[in-house]
This record gives sequence, structure tokens and C-alpha cells, in this order.
Amino acid sequence: MVRRVVATGTFDILHPGHVLYLCEARKLGDELWVIVARENTIKHKRKPLIPEEQRLFMVRSLKCVDHAVLGSETDMFEPIRQIQPEVIVIGFNQHWDENELKKQLAERGIKAEVVRIPTSDLSPYASSRTIRQKIKESDP
Repeated sequence: MVRRVVATGTFDILHPGHVLYLCEARKLGDELWVIVARENTIKHKRKPLIPEEQRLFMVRSLKCVDHAVLGSETDMFEPIRQIQPEVIVIGFNQHWDENELKKQLAERGIKAEVVRIPTSDLSPYASSRTIRQKIKESDP
């Protein structure tokens, strides 16, 4: 049986932190599926600069990613139900509360282990927010 792992994110301005997160997630199974957030569903931070189809293209191009799809515009659990992963991975700085996510999955009959990736890339350009700020500062 294939062990499927799901990772999610916005992946705006793809950077080394994203690559590290996805490569670590890939180590947890046989297939890595990535759900790229839709622009109209992002509520917890700024809207992405890069359009969703381009973000999807970039994520798909990563060697560690087996499959990448856009998230649902109406139900964030829809692609998870379709993929049926054994593991759902959360990045070290993603806003999810693991216990709340486990509860929501159980309520929907989704049986997947939730794992937070503790590793992060501490370089100054491993954050979309930092990259945006550096671009602003570099403008005359």
C-alpha cells in the first residue's frame, strides 16, 4: 500500500523554507501531495502576489513533489477526502493547531496522522514576508 502524505500552503514567492518543508514532508511517505491554497480562501495573511496557477506550476516543478493540486474554493477538506492521505503535514510556522485539526478531521471521518515539521530554514530569505520587505527596501 502506498503511504500518501499531504502538505498544504500558499507558496507565494517560492523560497528555501518552502522547499525544506516539502522535502521533509516527502520523507514521511511514498507520495507527496501538495494542496496549494486558492487566492479567495486565504484569510489569515496577505493575499499572494503570485497567481494561483503560477504557484501551482512552481510547486509541481519541485523534485520532491509527486502531485500538486489547487485547494477547494468551498471546502478545505474536499481535496483531503479525495487524496485519502495517511499523513497530513503542517509546517513549523503554519497557523494550525494540531489538536483542533485532528478534531476537525475526525468529525469528517478522515483518518490521517497529523505531523508538524519542526525543522525550519533560518536563512534571511526563507520567508515570503521577509522577501517582500527586502524588495520594498530595495526600491528607490
